[in-house]
Amino acid sequence: MLKSFPSGSTAVVFGAGGGIGRAFAELLAADPAFSAVVACSRRPLDMSSAKIRSEIVDILDENSIASVAATLKPLAPPLVLIATGILHEGASLQPEKTWRHLTLENMQQVFAVNTMAPALIIKHLLPILPREGKSVLAALSARVGSISDNGIGGWYSYRASKAALNMMLRTASIEHSRRWKEGAVIGLHPGTVDTDLSEPFQGAVPGKQLFTAKHSATEMLAVVDRIGPADTGQVFDYSGKVVAF
Repeated sequence: MLKSFPSGSTAVVFGAGGGIGRAFAELLAADPAFSAVVACSRRPLDMSSAKIRSEIVDILDENSIASVAATLKPLAPPLVLIATGILHEGASLQPEKTWRHLTLENMQQVFAVNTMAPALIIKHLLPILPREGKSVLAALSARVGSISDNGIGGWYSYRASKAALNMMLRTASIEHSRRWKEGAVIGLHPGTVDTDLSEPFQGAVPGKQLFTAKHSATEMLAVVDRIGPADTGQVFDYSGKVVAF
């Protein structure tokens, strides 16, 4: 149970059709503090709880994001989770092992989903968060987006898109803190999660370090519950440790 949010709150989850996003939505729906969960995805979702409202949103269409934000404005949701992301898509899009694999088309696709879409969600959702009381906007980032932690190279577009996302979050947090004194804008690193995104790369991951989506989402929600305004602009991993930029 998230104890730092007022009873009757509404939570919004973008990317609810993915493994982590669905886990977020279901866990929040089971939490008595939340009376409603708005699950945003590209297609209608069949969710287990009546508290979950499915909304069709194309995160690469700003008008689609703006439209759902307008419907959510009267609810003043104190929690917005962005659980969207792309790493690979069939044979045409794979993480680049060398600069020789870089293509403009693939870089544009990865940055559009991992950086630009969350930035547009920030643009339209941050203004509708409540001015008083705790509020959090959190986006899934990744440890490989840390510039200082990059010691092995590779995965050019994914690394760079997540590093750019981290900067978007940090910059938005500064502007947001000027008027939303109790709010926080953060990134979350989920660890390696057993989802379609990580499936081709799980062979090198020790069993104890491969999390279920429910476990990862549970741990990240515990982090969200603990953080406050002093933490805004940072990226935290699933255990609450700060991920270096």
